Amino acid sequence: MFKKSLLIVSLASAMFAGNVKMDLNAKYGANNFHTKGAEQFAALVKDYTKGSVEITVHSGSALIKGNPLKAVKDGTVAMTDMFIPFTSGGGKVFGISALPFIANSYEDAYKLYQLSKKSYEKTAKKWNQKLLYSVTWPASGFYSTKEINSILDFKGVKTRTYDKNSAEFVNLAGGSAVALPWGEVYSSLRTGMVDSVVTSSSSGKDGKFWEVLKNYTKINYAYPLQAVTINLDYWNALDKNQQKAMLKAAAEIEKAQWEAVKAEDKESLDLLVANGMKVQEVTPELKKELDAIALKLLTKYLEDVSSDIQKIFKEYRK
Repeated sequence: MFKKSLLIVSLASAMFAGNVKMDLNAKYGANNFHTKGAEQFAALVKDYTKGSVEITVHSGSALIKGNPLKAVKDGTVAMTDMFIPFTSGGGKVFGISALPFIANSYEDAYKLYQLSKKSYEKTAKKWNQKLLYSVTWPASGFYSTKEINSILDFKGVKTRTYDKNSAEFVNLAGGSAVALPWGEVYSSLRTGMVDSVVTSSSSGKDGKFWEVLKNYTKINYAYPLQAVTINLDYWNALDKNQQKAMLKAAAEIEKAQWEAVKAEDKESLDLLVANGMKVQEVTPELKKELDAIALKLLTKYLEDVSSDIQKIFKEYRK
């Protein structure tokens, strides 16, 4: 009740005479692809609402240190972006985009997102928020000290993974998964606590992985999603025209970012190569071995999911 009262006071101070000011927490740094997208979204919202809605983006997770779903639910912050698969409280549906080797291209990933969108929206609503838009990361690959050409090359690797699925994948492949906050990855690579990482070309670029690793294998592990949500109390306090304008901005930035991610991927890969990292495609042998592991993980994942999720995969396979 006390939190609700504080939220009402916060809303009243943020909204005066139809003008609205809100803060958007962006998890990553100012130069990150997704943060730039959030800035562009804020600019579109201001334009389409004729200045009646102003969104200030705070990069580097300056406003949230804990669970983003809970922070938006409680009104600690009006809006945030979040790495969907890693967000506690999202349930099994939030893990869909991080399932290994389900999508093999950006087109596949977008199709899977469209089929999953209603379930994401349903989960967000349970947490008192509205899903505005979601964009994939560049496909997750495998950074390592040695070349990875077959499943045997995974034996003994110590890999930083980003969720339960990626951890189980590495363990099944013969390596050892290590859970680490992103801020500790570089130092852990330098000290040898880990010697490999499952993540995107973009993250490798941001982390300057060429300083501590030599190889990047484009296994296209997954195309995990980053989403932006808004607290429902803030959303409902907007007038219809403001809501319409915000949805228009969200749709436009989502479409633009799904195209821009391809350029981001290429630019990041080129930078890895320019800094001396060897970037290679996955070998047919390794692809076949990884697909076998992925099938085991998907079968296990689908054992106790809801009918909604079962339907998503049935449609996706058509």
